[in-house]
Amino acid sequence: MQQQYPFKEVEQSAQTYWEANQTFAATEQSDKPKYYCLSMFPYPSGRLHMGHVRNYTIGDVLSRFHKMKGFNVMQPMGWDAFGLPAENAAIKNNTAPAKWTYENIEHMKSQLKQLGLGVDWNREIATCKPEYYKWEQWLFTELFKKGLIYKKTSTVNWDPVDGTVLANEQVIDGRGWRSGAMVEKRDIPQYFMKITAYAEELLNDLDKLDGWPEQVKTMQRNWIGKSFGCEVEFPIVGQDGNLKVYTTRPDTLMGATYVAVAAEHVLATQAAQNNRALGDFIAECKRGSVAEADVATAEKKGMATGLFVTHPLNGEQLPVWVANYVLASYGEGAVMAVPAHDERDFEFAIKYKLSIKPIYENTVWRTREKSRPLEDYAYYEFDVSKWKDWYSEKNEVITINSEKYSDLLPDEAFDAISADLDKVNLGKRRTQFRLRDWGVSRQRYWGCPIPIIHCEKCGEVPVPAEQLPVVLPEDVVMDGVGSPIKKDPSFYETTCPTCNGKATRETDTLDTFFESSWYFARYASFDSKTAMADERANYWLPVDQYVGGIEHAILHLLYARFFNKLMRDVGLIKNDEPFINLLTQGMVLKEGTKMSKSKGNTVDPQELIDTYGADTARLFMMFAAPPEQSLEWADSGVEGANRFLRRLWKASYDHLELGQIAAYTTGDLTAELKAIRLQLHSTIEKVADDYGRRHSFNTAISSVMEMMNALAKLEGSDEITRSVRQEVLQNVALLLSPIVPHICQAIWAELCPQSHILDAGWPVADQSAMVQDSVEYVIQVNGKLRGSISVAKTETKEALEKLALQQPFVQKFIEENMSVRKVIVVPNKLINVVVG
Repeated sequence: MQQQYPFKEVEQSAQTYWEANQTFAATEQSDKPKYYCLSMFPYPSGRLHMGHVRNYTIGDVLSRFHKMKGFNVMQPMGWDAFGLPAENAAIKNNTAPAKWTYENIEHMKSQLKQLGLGVDWNREIATCKPEYYKWEQWLFTELFKKGLIYKKTSTVNWDPVDGTVLANEQVIDGRGWRSGAMVEKRDIPQYFMKITAYAEELLNDLDKLDGWPEQVKTMQRNWIGKSFGCEVEFPIVGQDGNLKVYTTRPDTLMGATYVAVAAEHVLATQAAQNNRALGDFIAECKRGSVAEADVATAEKKGMATGLFVTHPLNGEQLPVWVANYVLASYGEGAVMAVPAHDERDFEFAIKYKLSIKPIYENTVWRTREKSRPLEDYAYYEFDVSKWKDWYSEKNEVITINSEKYSDLLPDEAFDAISADLDKVNLGKRRTQFRLRDWGVSRQRYWGCPIPIIHCEKCGEVPVPAEQLPVVLPEDVVMDGVGSPIKKDPSFYETTCPTCNGKATRETDTLDTFFESSWYFARYASFDSKTAMADERANYWLPVDQYVGGIEHAILHLLYARFFNKLMRDVGLIKNDEPFINLLTQGMVLKEGTKMSKSKGNTVDPQELIDTYGADTARLFMMFAAPPEQSLEWADSGVEGANRFLRRLWKASYDHLELGQIAAYTTGDLTAELKAIRLQLHSTIEKVADDYGRRHSFNTAISSVMEMMNALAKLEGSDEITRSVRQEVLQNVALLLSPIVPHICQAIWAELCPQSHILDAGWPVADQSAMVQDSVEYVIQVNGKLRGSISVAKTETKEALEKLALQQPFVQKFIEENMSVRKVIVVPNKLINVVVG
């Protein structure tokens, strides 16, 4: 054994051994309980960042720990390889997205291997390869036949210069992020997946996910957004037909003073036909973002249409306005505005001098003073702090200014108004979800081709299974204007599979969330050429532990849950949910902010590995913070982690310099050696709980560090002392092996040359070592702590009372004129001397 810690040799040797022996190759042929550990797969951007290091080390620690505990473990890895960044890089570097992507995959794969991950690389997948996306094309066609995928016109952000749809985050100050052109809202036909058909199940099944953080489940519930309300119809003045509005608060209907519609609404279009100014305003609205967050914070703008609708219950005529804060994609694309009790409506009404009619009053105020007449509200001020009053579930408010519906609690008004709307056929109760069907069409090139053929005679025809995959051409030239396949007749010209007539292929590609929504199942059936998922998927699924960033808590996880149910319903898998347990790790910060190239505060993992080794990187990442919290980068912490590993190596070297020896099994021990063994076996129990139940890797490391500190104080080179030291070092190697596997494998090979650490399994605590010969008693006088004593565990109650009274710190509290009234002994805990 070398005296100095040769981390490069140690790590290269271990990784070579694992690869040669296929140490982490997973198999379904096992009588062990299965453990499927999955970390969210990376986008092949070119280089690892510290978030990758943290994420994959967490998953690896859990995988290695369960392998040592006797589980049949699978930990796969792959690449979420489609997406817009590859197109941008291709344009910038004058290359093809495929070439750029595959080169990045190879580089990042070599970096991940250097981290020492216990990954089954045989199961590696890349979502941009035809053998992968063939199966999502197959699923697409099956769902299309079932009506779960359909086509409709949808409003998108359109860059007229690049000729492409932009994601909301690609619209900056109303302009395309790359071209700088003013972005338009454009209605184009797109394919949608009917996720709303599964909204109820997606919501209800969250209750089954006991292993998920409550925060994540709450985020999912809010996104699905089940609400109970009423569909209200406002007859359009001077026309046949009604304007439909959905509201969760029909109890506020009597406070509606205008209605607002989206720029795309049919009433807006109709009104603009003879109103050029309105047409210009609608065009301006269409240039804005379609993101809800952007709409919520934008300045409220509107214009009157000149149209009116009739209030369904009191017959008042309410003006119809076009407003930029109403989204066509949400609800009916129209809202009934109650400005007295809605912040957006209030802001809009003040700006355009529209009526404000309060219809709620706090019940406490009401008991003190008579209700004010409506005209007293002329200078009504919106107070957002009253929101909880107006919309509390505790019914702390009562209706006012609501004609026959006044003096009612909110629930009473809700029921009464809903019932009367139903009587006049202008409304009905309706349960609605915030969740909208998922638009999966993208006008970008680097994605999975949508397997649909357009035929003038037959319409939209799904590509037959035997003709899949529809392969995306990889040898293309990116000029930054539109998608290459839209200009490539060799791709889009084809024959209709139904009538054999001339036809064209769909040139849109799928949203990249499509690929990441089912990859967890493909790992189980990675080499299947006959099915998207085969019987092996039912062995491995659901995933036992999923690890990834909190930023994926809504869309990715929701879509993965949705796809799991789709695959179940087409007979591919049996489980209802994809992930039993979820661990969401925090970000890696430096100088208080998230690491990013733009901020110039990144740390290169490769440099860290080259300088200190992968085990140092892994140890620092696991020790610096609990996994669910953000981790603050500190150079001193990295150096401290490396210093500890060098100490561990030196302790093993110094011990072995005196020769080989077997670990302690039997023999008389001094009190000091008994204490060391008590600490060791208590640590074994604690670390197992830290890894397995608590996922508290930092406290596990801390416990082992304390163990090593105690060992460093142990002197003596006699045989019994050395055997205890051997026992400690062997177990420390086992306890730290999931976190720093390279050095632990090397140390074990020196300590136990006739065996391999991978065959050793997880250590079992020796219960006899944790039986204490002595116990410490806290001593109180009249209930106040005065000191403590350590005594033999076998001492009698009478002896304990006598010993307590003999202690100087007790004697000084017994005055000459005082006597001991009684002594209370709580076994193995405390002695209380009562004097008076």
